[in-house]
Amino acid sequence: MKILNSDQIREADSYTIKNEPIESIDLMERASYACYKWIKRNLKKKKKIQVFCGMGNNGGDGLAIARMLGGTGYEVSVFIINHTQKGSKDFQINEERLKKVRGIKIHYINQESSLPKIEKEAIVIDAIFGSGLKRPLEGFIASIVHHINSSATIIVSIDFPSGLFCDNNSENIEKNIIRASYTLTFQVPKLSFMFPENNKYVGKWYILDIGLHRDFLNDIDSNKHLVLKEDIEYIHKSRDKFSHKGNYGHGLLISGSYGKMGAAILASRGALRSGIGLLTTHIPRCGYQIIQSSVPEAMCSIDDNETIFTGVKDIGVYSAIGIGPGLGTDENTEAGLKLLIQNYSAPMVLDADALNILANNPTWLSFLPKGSVITPHIKEFERITGKSSNSYEQMQKALELAFRYQIFIILKGAHTLTAFPDGRSYFNSSGNPGMATGGTGDVLTGIILGLLTQGYLPSEATVAGVYLHGLAADIAARRKGYEALLPGDIVESYYKAVKKTFSYVN
Repeated sequence: MKILNSDQIREADSYTIKNEPIESIDLMERASYACYKWIKRNLKKKKKIQVFCGMGNNGGDGLAIARMLGGTGYEVSVFIINHTQKGSKDFQINEERLKKVRGIKIHYINQESSLPKIEKEAIVIDAIFGSGLKRPLEGFIASIVHHINSSATIIVSIDFPSGLFCDNNSENIEKNIIRASYTLTFQVPKLSFMFPENNKYVGKWYILDIGLHRDFLNDIDSNKHLVLKEDIEYIHKSRDKFSHKGNYGHGLLISGSYGKMGAAILASRGALRSGIGLLTTHIPRCGYQIIQSSVPEAMCSIDDNETIFTGVKDIGVYSAIGIGPGLGTDENTEAGLKLLIQNYSAPMVLDADALNILANNPTWLSFLPKGSVITPHIKEFERITGKSSNSYEQMQKALELAFRYQIFIILKGAHTLTAFPDGRSYFNSSGNPGMATGGTGDVLTGIILGLLTQGYLPSEATVAGVYLHGLAADIAARRKGYEALLPGDIVESYYKAVKKTFSYVN
């Protein structure tokens, strides 16, 4: 699903109005009705509703929602904030319509007005400003935002939390942004929803389909996407009846060191569950019996060293290579990694200690085969690029790094970002907080290695691998809960994620 910026969203509205065709006031009515239905379905009917409206189209949405709620038994009060001399055309139409509804109190607030009391048990609907806001809120509007935020009641923001910018909030004023419990956004996700520091403003967010024109949504260019099931259904490679293990590649996983063989086990299992034809796991001598007994489906390659990785021979026979989980950062391991990336030409997957070694030797990034994948968490990424002041800057750094070295970067976290070397960025929609435990990244490394080995392009293996990994965790969490979720549970649920995503898989 495409993520659009505020200008593109405005263009989508205009295109729909012109080409459906539909009057702008009727499109507003459709959007408001979608919000009304969500509120009626999800919030208690006996609650008092207090609607705060600006004087633009977002405020017009709020007035229409208030009218609809007032007609179905809710106790509704409306507070119109006079921040400009004249409201938008559609705002004015909905203002007149609302005045004709009995039982709804309309109050007007300006700089001289005292701030209205917010009932303790009320639900506040925030319809002050939408996604088109370009400047930080200040003055008496900011004081209203502070007043609403201090109420400790449920806040529902319409389309966008007032005060938040659609894309980059680097120069915004944090204290002057509504802190919504729920955000009901229209048609498409917004970029700022993807960043962890904005979660306290956005709360739980829901995309409401308001019928924007499909031709526009299909044709508009966007280099930012939210990955949903329908975005990766086409990626799946079906298996021929007469295929054999040789058709699905031979992958090499270099993983583990003394005391860290669990990482090698988890990554190996992830690769095997992904459908890989053959897997060889390269380990130090101390891990031989562990791997042979724990992952009998994998073949073993034994390092010359007892406790660490120092090098591997005959790398040309492998379709793809993954390296890093539990590897350690010994200087001999560093030398082995350098030799590997200098002599292997197909895409690789690098995670964990392989990334820490690269962070200590940044010039080695240029040795990586084109199309390789690195999978850092935030701290590992910062060791490579330095700290960022916010997630938007971090995204830009990931895109710059991906372009410079022509690699794919999976920056792990909620809404995991995959940065493509061509400037595209994909945010993931699956996954849950139960994944915040050691070992889940090892499983992901194995999955992506397995997909690359089978012949999936790096662009396919990264996006599909991240989504399926998160979906498997979601499936497992339904039984185990977040706190009890283990990386092994993700491996065991992976097949269910595949069957759920690719409905034609038996």
